[in-house]
Amino acid sequence: MAAPLVPRRGAGSAGRRGWVLLPPLLLALLLARPAGALVEGLYCGTRDCYEVLGVGRAASKAEIARAYRQLARRYHPDRYRPEPGDQGPGRTPQSAEEAFLLVATAYETLKDEETRKDYDYMLDHPDEYYRHYYHYYRRRLAPKVDVRVVILVSVCAISVFQFFSWWNSYDKAISYLATVPKYRIQAVEIAKQQGLLRKAKEKGRHKKSKEETRDEEENIIKNIIKSKIDIKGGYQKPQIRDLLLFQILLAPFHLCSYIIWYCRWVYNFNIKGQEYGEEERLYLIRKSMRMSKSQFDSLEDHQKEMFLKRELWIKENYEVYKQEQEEELKKKLANDPRWKRYRRWMKNEGPGRLTFVDE
Repeated sequence: MAAPLVPRRGAGSAGRRGWVLLPPLLLALLLARPAGALVEGLYCGTRDCYEVLGVGRAASKAEIARAYRQLARRYHPDRYRPEPGDQGPGRTPQSAEEAFLLVATAYETLKDEETRKDYDYMLDHPDEYYRHYYHYYRRRLAPKVDVRVVILVSVCAISVFQFFSWWNSYDKAISYLATVPKYRIQAVEIAKQQGLLRKAKEKGRHKKSKEETRDEEENIIKNIIKSKIDIKGGYQKPQIRDLLLFQILLAPFHLCSYIIWYCRWVYNFNIKGQEYGEEERLYLIRKSMRMSKSQFDSLEDHQKEMFLKRELWIKENYEVYKQEQEEELKKKLANDPRWKRYRRWMKNEGPGRLTFVDE
């Protein structure tokens, strides 16, 4: 009967030591860096850019440019004529095209001060391998256009779009008001008093068709509405100062104005205890209602007078008014047939639901 195999003493411990040393070895292989500063894929590759151009590290821009022009004329593919024993700009024979590209790469590296500074740092610190890669590709992939120019062009484009969009909304508002009897009748009366409609119907030298006369009268009515009616809110007449470009330019002025206004508010009403004026009361009411200035200005005057009459700048009075508005809205919705149908539909069917059908 054969004796059982007994592992030799120390074999298991040696195997365990091998497994323990394996991760550090793998990590060392992964983090291994080239010993030299010149690496294939960065700048001139394994060639020294100064050596390619035949200049020293202390060479000036003029010397670098002069050396580049001489080598570019010599190794240009269309003008290159091989000479006996010509080894190209390096130590190994190269074709004229490869030599020309290498010379151009060396010049592009050394003509820019920032790129040349990074290249000199790489020559002096060959161990910082990943830092050289980062700086090299950061400059290559960086946008060629100044970011400030891109921002300025974008802001100008948005401002132009705003201007034409606001004018379109304003023209639509005027066209709508021209169809409202209240404003159209007033505009027609003003046009008759000023004799504008009579002038529009006069034939003059050229005979006008009915369509032309009607269009001219319509334009007269719209122009009167534009001059006599002050439209507020989102359909108000466009102003240059409201564009994004001018808002950015005037931002420091608006900021200083707000700081001065806030300090005066604190001094007059919090420290001295003065009473609020009409403008301050409307401001507090607008803040309580969480409305923008354009939204609040679009309200009718009688609504603002009602707000002031009920003293809604006082928080307690505004809470009562808010509760009344909510109750009134609930009653209005309760009596609305469409709202009743919607609630009935939500109760019986509701939005799309998924169910399992047992068959």
